[in-house]
Amino acid sequence: MKHLDQLITDFLEYLEIERGRSTRTIRNYDFYLRRFSEFAKNPVPKDVTRDKIHEYRLWLNRLESGHQREQLSKSTQNYHLIALRSFLKYLARQAIESLPSEQIELAKTAMRTVEFLEIDELDRLLAVPMKHGVGLIPLRDKAILELLFSTGLRVSELSTLKIDSINLKRDEFTIRGKGEKTRLVFLSSTAKETVKEYLSKRRDTSPSLFVSHDRAKKGRQSSDPITPRSIQRMVERYSLEAGITKHITPHTLRHTFATDLLLNGADIRSVQSMLGHSSITTTQIYTHITNNQMKDVYKKFHGKNQN
Repeated sequence: MKHLDQLITDFLEYLEIERGRSTRTIRNYDFYLRRFSEFAKNPVPKDVTRDKIHEYRLWLNRLESGHQREQLSKSTQNYHLIALRSFLKYLARQAIESLPSEQIELAKTAMRTVEFLEIDELDRLLAVPMKHGVGLIPLRDKAILELLFSTGLRVSELSTLKIDSINLKRDEFTIRGKGEKTRLVFLSSTAKETVKEYLSKRRDTSPSLFVSHDRAKKGRQSSDPITPRSIQRMVERYSLEAGITKHITPHTLRHTFATDLLLNGADIRSVQSMLGHSSITTTQIYTHITNNQMKDVYKKFHGKNQN
């Protein structure tokens, strides 16, 4: 019978070939699963028991890592356990006897909160690029910000967009996101017009929707695709110029996109679909935001009969 190390390799190949998982996901799963295998001394699957998992969870909870020798957060511990559950599900599909995946429970964590922009903050941020003139880079940056808010795209998705992937005659296009899943995203009229104006000023032949335009050594402008890191730095710079004191990243605009939909009455299943979340649980981090509406209801209707 194969031991865990060999079966982990089989599982990672399955994720790559059959499930189309990203290189980063496979690398993370490799790390988490090898850590368990090393802890358990590379057992055969049937020796992965509830007692062994209990011992592993205690070890993870007491493990210290990093320069500060800090303990692993509950979320990080859960990443290890999620990888392990996925691996055990794979073993079950291969008819390999081991611990049922549902017997591994995740640690309870505090509900994650998300940072998003208020309407006035968003308006100030979107206005900043054009204060730098009507050159190619301000037009590009304005189009990036408008597209992030209009579509809720991840920065990794936006940075890899091609010109021919967006039909500007329509208000929608298809994006391939995490796990090679496709979803439909929609363009606001402002985002569409801003992108059109930016493309009309382009003179390079790059197929990428957004390029760096950095000055090359010979005085020519680079037409390399803009990187996620460059977009992040741009968003941070403009947020400071807009006088926003929160720490703003491209993902903050994704949060703002989802929050805006929910506050204006969108149902959570539709928002899940537009964000490309596999699980509704991921989308539910936004629902606490809409609880603010309950306060308005309370003020409007509570205690009206009291003197």
